[in-house]
Amino acid sequence: MIDIFSLSVEELASKIKDGQITSVEVCQKYIERINKFEKDVKAWAHFDKKVLLEKASEADEYRRSGKPVGPLHGIPVAVKDIVGTIDMPTECGTVIRKGKSYSQNAEIVDLLHAAGAIVMGKTTTSELAYLGPPKTTNPHDYSRTPGGSSSGSAASVASLMAPLSIGSQTGGSIIRPASYCGVVGYKPSYGLISRNGVLRTSYTLDHIGMFGRTIEDVALLAKVLIKKDNYDPATIYYSAENILNETKKGPLFEPKFIFYKTDYWKIIEKKSREAFEYFIKSFKNIEVFDTPSYFKDIHKYHQIIHETDLANNFGIYYKKYKSKLSKYMQTAIAKGNKHSAKEYAEAIDFKKQSYESYQEVFEDYHGVITPSSPGVAPKGLKSTGTAEFNKVWSYLGTPCISLPLLEGENNLPLGVQLVGDRYDDHRFLGVARWLEKECHE
Repeated sequence: MIDIFSLSVEELASKIKDGQITSVEVCQKYIERINKFEKDVKAWAHFDKKVLLEKASEADEYRRSGKPVGPLHGIPVAVKDIVGTIDMPTECGTVIRKGKSYSQNAEIVDLLHAAGAIVMGKTTTSELAYLGPPKTTNPHDYSRTPGGSSSGSAASVASLMAPLSIGSQTGGSIIRPASYCGVVGYKPSYGLISRNGVLRTSYTLDHIGMFGRTIEDVALLAKVLIKKDNYDPATIYYSAENILNETKKGPLFEPKFIFYKTDYWKIIEKKSREAFEYFIKSFKNIEVFDTPSYFKDIHKYHQIIHETDLANNFGIYYKKYKSKLSKYMQTAIAKGNKHSAKEYAEAIDFKKQSYESYQEVFEDYHGVITPSSPGVAPKGLKSTGTAEFNKVWSYLGTPCISLPLLEGENNLPLGVQLVGDRYDDHRFLGVARWLEKECHE
């Protein structure tokens, strides 16, 4: 019997295509993991094994008919519960939407189907993709948070209950959970993946991203999902056809990096700080720089945009169901209602200015390296941690990836965040792959 957990997603898809293994067999293996770990990890908002096996069996029948199959044919993919699905509830982590589903599939769900993938279920999210934590625990230590808001998406991949998953990031909702759970989390450049049919928290800050066990796995999923969509005007024309090949190829010559010791360096736990300092020293091509002064303003402006957009998008929930919203959301909306139009306009304008200043880095360097999170997953499930190391990149719309390269306290996983230039995702992933390889040699 083939050990599916030792294969990359591309290898698995190729074995399904060649008939060496069936989609039903693959899904059964994941169901076994779910039966074993879900009671402790609680990563799923909706999962029905009977439906999953029916879909897998249809995928196998389709393949046997000899028709052409897509790059993810028969591969199960977990999807964050803010992504619209017709055939499963989309509850967005709030009791207000209990049992409700969307009237149509999100664009990315249709793209998954077109590639032959199977949506295996919906993973938990913080309330309305903000801060109110779900019931999910960290697979490495059930007394700790998996991070948020893409809590279940990171935890399902970390516990091998799913080979790939889709999440979203407005502040730090992909990079932080990836760091805490010890998986690869990739947030592509703003505008590469459609958010059409996905819960909107902020038009200017929301990104779709993905989790996998390797950089190649997330690159393959990105190849399927990156597509212009006229129903999401932020999306651009961008050919992702070669993204996986470029990732495997890597950079033409040895890359150079900048490491920012941000103002938040002082909040990093001691053991995690030591791990990072050792990491920086072990590379001759990493230069440590002071953080650009305008990063301070970015944190302020990110907050103004985020809170104002939450107030705008969830105003109806606030009016009708205020008591059913968490304190986190109530506070954010109350603040969002107070920001002035002038502050909001400034926050939007500053994006362009700060990105132009930041972009100069890439004339000499291949990427910026920072911590993915202020340390390992915090104890307790009352909070999902903080996004201090992520907000700048969500605001600037640059690609970033968390790589599970280090360990902090109690040998828990600690992510290294690599940041690239906007719309340079092909080369960026190749550089990430180089960094991963160097660390493992």
